[in-house]
Amino acid sequence: MAWTDERVEQLKTLWAEGLSAAQIANKMGGVTRNAVIGKVHRLGLSGRATPAKPQRGRAAPELKVNGEARRAPAEEVKPVIPEPEFIAPATLDTGDQVTVATIKNNMCKWPIGDPATDDFHFCGQTTLPGKSYCAYHAHMAFQPPQRRTERRPDPRRLLPNREKRRAAG
Repeated sequence: MAWTDERVEQLKTLWAEGLSAAQIANKMGGVTRNAVIGKVHRLGLSGRATPAKPQRGRAAPELKVNGEARRAPAEEVKPVIPEPEFIAPATLDTGDQVTVATIKNNMCKWPIGDPATDDFHFCGQTTLPGKSYCAYHAHMAFQPPQRRTERRPDPRRLLPNREKRRAAG
């Protein structure tokens, strides 16, 4: 496939509209995503007036780009989970630290120190309902899940299992 003047202009237009290289390749036909990326770099089309993916959330303010009104990308807002204050490990009424022999169900089971040494102990502070740790250690142990993009399984990976099932059936 040759890059004619007409196809180059089409590429520039689609790129300026914010389409991804894969979307441009699909629209143009007869060209791969990598060919689009290579041509974009050779033409020096580094910046875009609009983002490749539409932003979700509140509407973004309008900006003037080369005399045209464009929407600025919406800012992604991440929730901030405040870290609870540190609480020193509990001590028992006897003044001893909480050990495997003295720990109770409602005590924080966060290990402190090396289990191979004599000074190994547990936090021992009161736990959160349904948790094994106090507020401070639960914050350290339980991180919010990261947003994942859904991936489809590669059919080539599934093929050997299908063949095994057919042979067994």
